Amino acid sequence: MPPSRIRRTGLAAAAATLLALTGLSLPAQADETPPPVPQNLIQDPPVTKAEAPPAGVQAWAGPGGAADPDEFTLAPGAMNATTTSRVKRLDAVLPKQGVQNLLAAANRTISPWCSRDPFNTAPDPDLKYCLQDDDSTSHEWIPQAMTGVSDARDNELYGAAGNIQLFASYDNNDPGRDNNQDKYGDCTEAEAKKRDSCNQKGIRITFVQSRTNPATGSPEVKYRHVLLGWTFINSANHVSFDGVHSAEGDPDADPDKFMQNGVHAGGMVWYGNFLYVADTRNGIRVFDMEKIMDLDPDGDGKAGDPMGKDGADDKTTTANVEDKSKVGRHNNVWYSYGYRYVMPQVAAWKFRAAQKNPTTKADKYKCATTGRPKASYLSLDRSTRPDRLLLGEYCRPAGSTTYPSTGRIASYPVAELEGRTNDVKAEGWANYLPLATGGAQGAVAHDGTLYVNESKGTDEPSNLWRYKWVGGELSAEGRAAIKTATGAEDLYYERGAGRLWSASEHWEGAVNAKLAEEGKPEGCLTGPTSAHICQRVLYAHKLSWVNSQP
Repeated sequence: MPPSRIRRTGLAAAAATLLALTGLSLPAQADETPPPVPQNLIQDPPVTKAEAPPAGVQAWAGPGGAADPDEFTLAPGAMNATTTSRVKRLDAVLPKQGVQNLLAAANRTISPWCSRDPFNTAPDPDLKYCLQDDDSTSHEWIPQAMTGVSDARDNELYGAAGNIQLFASYDNNDPGRDNNQDKYGDCTEAEAKKRDSCNQKGIRITFVQSRTNPATGSPEVKYRHVLLGWTFINSANHVSFDGVHSAEGDPDADPDKFMQNGVHAGGMVWYGNFLYVADTRNGIRVFDMEKIMDLDPDGDGKAGDPMGKDGADDKTTTANVEDKSKVGRHNNVWYSYGYRYVMPQVAAWKFRAAQKNPTTKADKYKCATTGRPKASYLSLDRSTRPDRLLLGEYCRPAGSTTYPSTGRIASYPVAELEGRTNDVKAEGWANYLPLATGGAQGAVAHDGTLYVNESKGTDEPSNLWRYKWVGGELSAEGRAAIKTATGAEDLYYERGAGRLWSASEHWEGAVNAKLAEEGKPEGCLTGPTSAHICQRVLYAHKLSWVNSQP
């Protein structure tokens, strides 16, 4: 029998058993112990299983065909009012930091045009950003979504700050993502005590800025990680926060059998002050750029910075960014897994349609042709009026006749998502993607063309497709795919620079975990077409170049 898995350090055996049976996510506590049945700590209700739709009755129009936009309808999250109240309390306790000051405190450096090359035989991009070595090879944090200030503001400035890109990464060590007793997935309790990466951190957002160093006058590209958080009230009636989690799979939460548990952050859009993050089986999480909490205001990286008091509570609190093993409030001290900045969730949008997607592990990448879509990726189109947010699915039908969908895509008037009181419907259109085998990792539209990144595994370049809407269907109109980086992810269009941004996700061992499990060497795969895969970069193609390709 495999060793017991834990969600984070310090969970009691009874709580772990309860979580395993219910699929709930329970924030860790020290002396402030949560209630035995943590109903007030639920971030999202467990997903209800649905029977597989009978073959032959799906509204399947084939690749590129029309789908039902009504099934994309979003409803305001049932906990939005509660979340607003909790964030208001947290806002009164913890100091905030604006985006411009956060960028000024960026503590990590990007190297443009380093030797890392996930493109191999694919054409080089217009621009390539290489992260610091620990981020480029991280087994824990896997980059997915991209957005930037060009989405956020029409003038591409947030205050006075410009040239900003954001990418999101999910915690690959989240329990529920893997349960095969290797070092790439969950951690045993003993491992969790030794390794910071065993703590379930959820999602982090990374702010990137190209700028001139004010001291030297030289150009530089700097970045800073920000942990996403979710507020709750602990047993001592104090406001606290945890990492962002989600019960995406089955209520039984059996990772050997069902879907991964945890937000994947496959897509996000920064629009105005708000950051919209894809929550695969639920809908969209919402965060506020004006509510970024700073747990190290003096910037010295040391514990002891004074924080505020929680309402009528007269207890003084401090922060500790040195201890990476805890999160939230513990005995009047605030922790954040060592991150200086935390951005709490302020709202959520949930799909109205019934859940029909499969939950078995064998079918985890397949999608139902009707019912609730998967929020696999998001993007913004500012070339239309009104501005629209696109939402689409990653699906791998693999020849299935029960689940033949190649992935649906639709859009919403993005400004309506700021209301949070009424349902928001898709804009009257939806399509199945014209990908024979599925695999869309990201899609963005501009001036009537839909650009789609299709991943092709870990040993060959990805495809960048261009589609047009013709008679209500999506068509490549005879244009071939453009080869791009291996492991290409989400797409973001930077209007002023005319650049189509993405990220490559793969790292050294991730593509070869199976060999590691078998006790074989776990380095990069070798061979003429696969030796290039162990490279992680941010990159951009000029859209004019993309459009000029046959």
